[in-house]
Amino acid sequence: MEEIQLPEAAAQEVAEKGRRAQAAGRKLAVLRREAKDRALMAMADALLAHQEEILAANREDHEAAAAAGRTGALLDRLKLTPARIEGMARGLRSVAALPDPVGEGVFRTVRPNGLVVEQVRVPLGVVGIIYEARPNVTADAAGLCLKAGNAVILRGGHEALRSNTAIVRALHAGLTTAGVTPEAVQLLEVPGRESAQALMHAREYVDVLIPRGGAGLIQTVVREARIPVIETGVGHCHTFVDATADLRRALDIVVNAKCQRPSVCNAMETLLVHRDVAASFLPRAAALLREHGVELRGCPRTQELVDDVRPATAEDWYTEYLDLVLAVRVVDSLDEAIDHINRYGSRHSEAIVTNDYTAAQRFLDEVDAACVYVNASTRFSDGEQFGMGAEIGISTQKLHARGPMGLRELTTVKFRVYGSGQIRES
Repeated sequence: MEEIQLPEAAAQEVAEKGRRAQAAGRKLAVLRREAKDRALMAMADALLAHQEEILAANREDHEAAAAAGRTGALLDRLKLTPARIEGMARGLRSVAALPDPVGEGVFRTVRPNGLVVEQVRVPLGVVGIIYEARPNVTADAAGLCLKAGNAVILRGGHEALRSNTAIVRALHAGLTTAGVTPEAVQLLEVPGRESAQALMHAREYVDVLIPRGGAGLIQTVVREARIPVIETGVGHCHTFVDATADLRRALDIVVNAKCQRPSVCNAMETLLVHRDVAASFLPRAAALLREHGVELRGCPRTQELVDDVRPATAEDWYTEYLDLVLAVRVVDSLDEAIDHINRYGSRHSEAIVTNDYTAAQRFLDEVDAACVYVNASTRFSDGEQFGMGAEIGISTQKLHARGPMGLRELTTVKFRVYGSGQIRES
């Protein structure tokens, strides 16, 4: 593959911080749980102690983004509040309370020749994370990587650079207080796309790369990276209201899945409704959704049942809006719903509302997604909601990790073989 020449400043920063992260990673790999948990608690305390500094930096970022014409979902994700900083600190504390996956036994056997073969969890090493304007990811990623024994190199969106710098400064203070090297958390600060490119090409320093953000970011990283990538984030999620659904329950689920927080990857983007209940369900659902400011884009049958629905285009069936916009389609059967989801979905989170056990089981078995729900909102696709603690992201691929990625997904495995002089003779 042809080598790409990167600007010197970006390449130098990645090389320098990559070397630091590698050295820190070797120390973290053998750190005992007590030391890691003490560091996590100190990091949480430091976030709160530096709250005013973080909020001031975030206000500058938010004002600059607004002045640059950024709106909607990006501004919502970018904004920090005292409650969100408290949530970041709480997330670090929750990670401290989780079992340490490092050293956990996966497999063990004693061979006929006396060899003892065991497989245990070990850190990945250095994890690179490229993400958009979500400052909370900075603390979540740092905490999860540290607990799993990994150093981390963070490259956040330029809109959040001041916020991320202030957060990392606080995290470094916490690590120093706890006696753990602050080099374990590195933040790339050289502006421009070139720093992300340099990180994608840093094979000698980074073991795994995780992109978090929209489809464009993830596709770029998958296409350009020279190191292993775990795909996360794109959430074109569906809810299918079946012919036997409890319609009151369906209304609650649909409104929650779309409106509770529309700018996140586990929010519903397309509503599918069985033709047998469409006439009774869709007008009621449309009224409730519109009370929350949702714009509807529907198929011709949806337009016949609900007034003032914009016609859905072919692009709408693929679109992750991350906003108060919803595509709606009436389908003739469970088969058609499953076919639609498997064709247009992003393999993230899909839900069916039904009272038919057979339909529910078919949906669970035949829908190809990381998280599949029966009679519940897709908004639960989250590591904390699943009892895993904070998450690094939701993987939509099928290798190594799938679904919410917690601590175990930030480790790999190593075989340890104990012998007493055995040699292989055949």
